[in-house]
Amino acid sequence: MYRGDYGLVGAELSMFSRKLEAQLRCQQIPWSWHFKTEERAADIEARTGTHFIPALLTPEKWMIHDTIAVGPLLNDRFKSMPVIPATPTQRACCFILEDAFNHWLGRVCIHTRWCYPENVAWVGPRFGANRLLNRSIDEPFTEQELKDLAPVGEFMYQSFGKNVCEYNGVGPEQADAVHRDFSTMLSVLDTHFAHCPFLLGDRPCLADFALAGACKAHFVTDPVPLAWLGDYRTVVMEYTARLFGDDDYTDTSWLPADAVPDTLDAVWRYLDATYFAFARANISASVAGEKYYEYDFGYGATRARTQRRLNKARLHVQDELHQLDHNSHSELEEVFTDTKILEFYRD
Repeated sequence: MYRGDYGLVGAELSMFSRKLEAQLRCQQIPWSWHFKTEERAADIEARTGTHFIPALLTPEKWMIHDTIAVGPLLNDRFKSMPVIPATPTQRACCFILEDAFNHWLGRVCIHTRWCYPENVAWVGPRFGANRLLNRSIDEPFTEQELKDLAPVGEFMYQSFGKNVCEYNGVGPEQADAVHRDFSTMLSVLDTHFAHCPFLLGDRPCLADFALAGACKAHFVTDPVPLAWLGDYRTVVMEYTARLFGDDDYTDTSWLPADAVPDTLDAVWRYLDATYFAFARANISASVAGEKYYEYDFGYGATRARTQRRLNKARLHVQDELHQLDHNSHSELEEVFTDTKILEFYRD
């Protein structure tokens, strides 16, 4: 590979842009923001073949889209600070957690961002800062800039936010279910992070970047989810700070003997009842050619649009599991006792 700086092409209020940022920071990779501005948008989309962000601009001038692919690439390039465990059980858990957080957290992110007028009004100028002014949201706004950028939020809501909430089954009518589920997830994570700084122990992994990306871009930034944190505000703020600070984790390690923290048991049970219920129904409907499907994550039937990317992500994890030897499968079974998570990837 060529030596040099990497460019993070994206936006500061984007969960997946922040996910990639967390990995770049953790691995101490030289990088800088390349905001997807109005001027750059056409060229970026032509090179990546999508309007989605983020993308990674490498020193070779490659522009690579999709953090699921970028994460392992950077792990292999910067071996002095790996973020994917080498041992089989921890490695499998890393990819399973990344898959779940990648796709489940987005629901609460878009709901809290776009279903509340006060949140729409707040994020509008911040999107405008990156997209129109080519600068960070941390730079103070003048009164004139706030006035000029005020329409951005409503425009984004009407052109994007309103529909994406409907498609994902998290419109205003789902407010109570989304809020209660979010609180349940925070409770489970609070118990885990009381014993471990990261998901697999003392060292961050790819799954941490997915969780931290949602935290940084949404939960500790947008007014509505920030208010929803309640008693869990401190744990979420501290966890986010660990991933976006200047701490050096080079000499830290995951648990010895390929062990996984016992406190993840409750996380697995939570995800089995929520994300995996959602993903199973989604993929079954998609394979059957159905445009919409229904599932229940504990608060009654939810109707949403099918998403083909969920099965692609499932097959990515399946490929990882297929590389494990027989003994590793036996040990992995013990981690997922009383859940149907492994069956989801093996089907």
